[in-house]
Amino acid sequence: MKAEDIKLKLQLLPDKPGIYQYYDINGVILYVGKAKNLKKRVTSYFVKNHDNAKTRILVRQIEDIQYLVVDSELDALLLENNLIKKYQPKYNIALKDDKTYPWICIKKEAFPRVFSTRNLVKDGSKYLGPYPSVKVMHTLLNLLKEIYQLRTCALDLSAKKVAEKKYKVCLEYHLGNCKGPCVGNQSEANYQEYIDQIESILKGNIGSVLTHLRKIMQEFAENYKFEEAQAIKEKIQTLENYQSKSTIVSPTVDKVDVITMVEDEKTAFVNYFVISNGAIIHGFTIEVKKKLDETDAEIIAFALLEMRERFNSQSKEILIEKEIDLEIPGLQFFVPQRGDKKHLVDLSIRNAKFYRLEKLKHERIKNPEEHTDRILSQLQKDLRLKELPVHIECFDNSNIQGTNPVSACVVFRNAKPSKKDYRHFNVKTVVGPDDFASMEEAVGRRYRRMLDENQALPQLIIIDGGKGQLGAALKALETLGLRGKIAIIGIAKRLEEIFFPGDSIPIYLDKRSESLKVIQHLRNEAHRFGITHHRNRRSKGAFVSELTSIEGVGPKTHEELMKAFKTVSKIKEANLESLSSVIGQAKGKIVWEYFRGSENSELE
Repeated sequence: MKAEDIKLKLQLLPDKPGIYQYYDINGVILYVGKAKNLKKRVTSYFVKNHDNAKTRILVRQIEDIQYLVVDSELDALLLENNLIKKYQPKYNIALKDDKTYPWICIKKEAFPRVFSTRNLVKDGSKYLGPYPSVKVMHTLLNLLKEIYQLRTCALDLSAKKVAEKKYKVCLEYHLGNCKGPCVGNQSEANYQEYIDQIESILKGNIGSVLTHLRKIMQEFAENYKFEEAQAIKEKIQTLENYQSKSTIVSPTVDKVDVITMVEDEKTAFVNYFVISNGAIIHGFTIEVKKKLDETDAEIIAFALLEMRERFNSQSKEILIEKEIDLEIPGLQFFVPQRGDKKHLVDLSIRNAKFYRLEKLKHERIKNPEEHTDRILSQLQKDLRLKELPVHIECFDNSNIQGTNPVSACVVFRNAKPSKKDYRHFNVKTVVGPDDFASMEEAVGRRYRRMLDENQALPQLIIIDGGKGQLGAALKALETLGLRGKIAIIGIAKRLEEIFFPGDSIPIYLDKRSESLKVIQHLRNEAHRFGITHHRNRRSKGAFVSELTSIEGVGPKTHEELMKAFKTVSKIKEANLESLSSVIGQAKGKIVWEYFRGSENSELE
């Protein structure tokens, strides 16, 4: 479509709610969207610069625009949802759901069967579910079998066939699992009572079923039918036991949906609960694959409609974690601050996080490269980097009361430690405990050498420290002509503040984000590596200072003694014969007498 044609099309768009469709040159739907105002929404794609690269690519591919005007925003939302599911456009968010979950079917037939299935047939049968856990579903079916005597055969039990006495009872009848409706031993009305109660249980309305059963038990007892009353009592106890094991929130919380979301750059994980009579009767987490820069409201709306359709939810109140710009007629969104409803939202968030963690672990095992790319992409986005930080280096200083100052540099490649590239620096030009000068020297020496040896520079440098250390590192980069060519940040330990050059106000990453975990790993590794080297230097310094105080013992003798005895304590414990065999009789006697003299002076 030419620019003039698009401009004309935009002018003709109505100021009404509706949905719009973008088509490519081959007539394939690229994107379906909804709008409160079609003219404003569609025009916005063509009159502003988009930060998201995918949006820019989408706009370049648009060759035709079609739209449908509807009566309300709700109609637009429902129509958009249906079209996305039907056409699955390339640039729309999509459910990443490759499973067919099982349902419990109440078959539309005389004396209905109750069984599990993965195939939904539009024959008037009722389907309750889906159940993400097959184990939970079979537990429910076993419970129903224990309480109710239902038929399991597929016979045609129409009134005509039963009246013609075409069937005989089977083993299930003799085992007491079926009352024999095939031979007329049970009326259809009595059997339907079972089905009504089963449907209530599966929908979470256990309370009403218990009330009904208690009334029947009381009637049996009043008529002295104690065996029948006992059978009903056992059913009540079974149901009460099941109810106590289900997730009970509060009897006052009824007919409420809960929806929450956690996300990363490419995917949102949406958890959904259906609450009835104070219990969670359905819990489900879905993975939504993001395509463009969708808002939280767009993702929640898309997932909510999908889930409500799946579970046939009639709830009017929707609990969410935070306020979002979303209005759906007939539904009330509420952000609870305390109590049982707040507990439900927290539980939903926890489930979404667990689901995401499980997916990430699976991805790390199955596709390690894809996992690494996702982490690096998230790090690039969070730190606003121009390049993917494949190569990261982190610096840390270490000294105790100004002695033996050292700096450590650790290297991560593809978000993992590359220990062969680790380096430490014995500070040479700094006198006393000056962290800033030590950092400047270490950074300068590191990258001067890399430039001299023509090595590839990192995409990101992390300085363990606040604005002072960051400024010192920047000074070193500026001297080498590298300022602005390598991204650099500082991280302060106390509050995990991240400082950028020239910005006095730090940023704070989510404490649970993978980006912060990678940065913390780098910082901790640099600290560990620096401390280890510092301890070695102090230990070596203590040893050298003691031996150099022995007159007649030089560096060569030091080396021979260490090679033979490994530690200072073993040299002190060695006898004259052992020392003489290593460094000769004359020097051996000097060392032996020196340490014996030290021991005697200590005793005095």
